[in-house]
Amino acid sequence: MATVLVPLPHQDFDPSEVAVPWRVLTAAGHKVVFATPDGQTASADPIMISGEGLDPWGFIPGLRKLTLFGRLLRANTDARRDYASLLMDANFNAPLPWDAIDPSHFDGLLLPGGHCARGVRIYLESTLLQNAVAAFFAADKPVAAICHGVVLAARSRGANGRSVLHGRRTTGLTWALEKSAWSLTRITRFWDPDYYRTYPDGPGQPVGYMSVQQEVTRALARPEDFLDVPRDAVHYRRKTSGLVRDTDTDDTPAFVVRDGNYVSARWPGDVHRFAREFAAMLESKSEK
Repeated sequence: MATVLVPLPHQDFDPSEVAVPWRVLTAAGHKVVFATPDGQTASADPIMISGEGLDPWGFIPGLRKLTLFGRLLRANTDARRDYASLLMDANFNAPLPWDAIDPSHFDGLLLPGGHCARGVRIYLESTLLQNAVAAFFAADKPVAAICHGVVLAARSRGANGRSVLHGRRTTGLTWALEKSAWSLTRITRFWDPDYYRTYPDGPGQPVGYMSVQQEVTRALARPEDFLDVPRDAVHYRRKTSGLVRDTDTDDTPAFVVRDGNYVSARWPGDVHRFAREFAAMLESKSEK
């Protein structure tokens, strides 16, 4: 049995990217330990659970619960079920504080994502977490990162001063997926048009400069080390539409990249395969 660390922000993490891996890993016999900034229980982005607030009428209290676009963009039924179960987990409700993390006490690390700027920026910008991530990579322990979690990995520096992803292949939230969700919610959530952009582009920056894909790519040895679904891939449209998510029994919409003891994925639509790949990595590592 492996012990896996999952650091979280106070709030706004993506429920699918935490709850589904938690279920898959615990079902495989692994122990999942959580960590938050101060050791208090974390909470997911409520919009990704309910879907409320992603429709043009979402700012009207009496109409918020009528979801259309929100129903499409929120966590799916399986992920919401897993999140409800996660809320009752003893380890989830007794997290470590970030400053108590000792990478030597863990066999693997999982970095989930979340796009809402309120909570997620604190997570992505934490030097405590960046140092911990670097220690896991330095020890060649299994690491999994999905969506904005890949940004945290990209910002983590090894002893040579470079990103721990420098020289590795990775994926992450692609600009195509990020842009499509942002473009839609700029209209449907017009009172908060940058909800889907954790870091909006600054003055003078080209569109997409602060996207996950572009920031991560700048940390890599070569631009081509950021991987997306090949045009000739089987099920290409299912993998890239942003409308279809994988399940426990259907991997066809998923795209996951493994490079040694590091596995990465793009968005919640990859999370079931992502979790299984990480569980298999932990298993193979423990057998050596």
